Amino acid sequence: MKNKKSEKLLYIHIPFCDSKCNYCAFNSYTNLNHLKSKYFDAIKTQYLHEAKEINFKTLFIGGGTPSTMNIQFYEKLIKLIEKNIKNAIELSIECNPNVNYEWLKEIKNLGFNRISFGVQSFNEKKLKFLNRNHSKIQAINSIENAKKAGFDNINLDLIYSTAIDSKNLLQKDLQIAFSLPITHISAYSLTIEKNSKWENQFDKRKYDEELEIWFIEKIKEKFSQYEISNFGKPSIHNLGYWKLKEYIGIGAGAVGFDKKKRYYTQNNVYEYIKNPTKYKYEYLREEDIKKEKVFLGLRSIVGFEENILNQNEKEKVKILIKEQKLYKKNGKIFSYDFLLADAMSLFILD
Repeated sequence: MKNKKSEKLLYIHIPFCDSKCNYCAFNSYTNLNHLKSKYFDAIKTQYLHEAKEINFKTLFIGGGTPSTMNIQFYEKLIKLIEKNIKNAIELSIECNPNVNYEWLKEIKNLGFNRISFGVQSFNEKKLKFLNRNHSKIQAINSIENAKKAGFDNINLDLIYSTAIDSKNLLQKDLQIAFSLPITHISAYSLTIEKNSKWENQFDKRKYDEELEIWFIEKIKEKFSQYEISNFGKPSIHNLGYWKLKEYIGIGAGAVGFDKKKRYYTQNNVYEYIKNPTKYKYEYLREEDIKKEKVFLGLRSIVGFEENILNQNEKEKVKILIKEQKLYKKNGKIFSYDFLLADAMSLFILD
């Protein structure tokens, strides 16, 4: 039982931001900073209700912008959860690329061993276009300072397929990224999301499949791809999601998963603070879980067990193996090209 417990993942959501990016539809706010201390109290209430007996394998603090919170907040947070993460092997935190060295050093001293910077680009014009609140120099300095502070596991996020992208711009972004002491790149194709500033503004995106493929292949020259958007030293926490490990989600707009259902906390920060243990539930049938295993397995190095399929689905897998789109190893099915995951999943399960 103890081993099973130690496989669980812990996610904590920080919904506060200094500025809102044009493409962002995440649960994040620039005008609620006065709620930060009440927010900690709500997190504590939910955490003690959900997680005080669990031994976690990983911790991931995401947002929003976790680096908008001061060190005292994280000192209190680590004190709250320390006995549950004493055996955790990966403690990650996201931050904006304008943090100072002192903050990074303190975060490292609290036990975090993986850090992720929302860089998106090193091109000043593109940063302005996206409404990012940092500069190229700040991003470079933050990553170098993280290394100086003792982080050996550093991720940076890049966005591609924006309207102003060109081969030349993306090439320069990668040249700078590759020159920095990073171990991982997350590369996201711009999506025009509902509830973002760019909702329905499809001209903000460039639809150029050739450029997208070229960009991904360029990243793969330096970092191996282990999931459709991720390259380099795999994040144990993120891989846990693709393996459908159980996870606890703490904070406004967080999601938890326990094999049979997902639960969603309230998005609205005021409502969450009022009642942090009020959830919406999504109950999952075996068929739903199977679909997710196939979909997530084919978009990553995780793969899926062939024996979860029925005979008709196995025949379809044989067709894709013959076409050299999939391969089989030790009873598991894997994809050669993660970009085809959606289409292949639909073909197998339809």
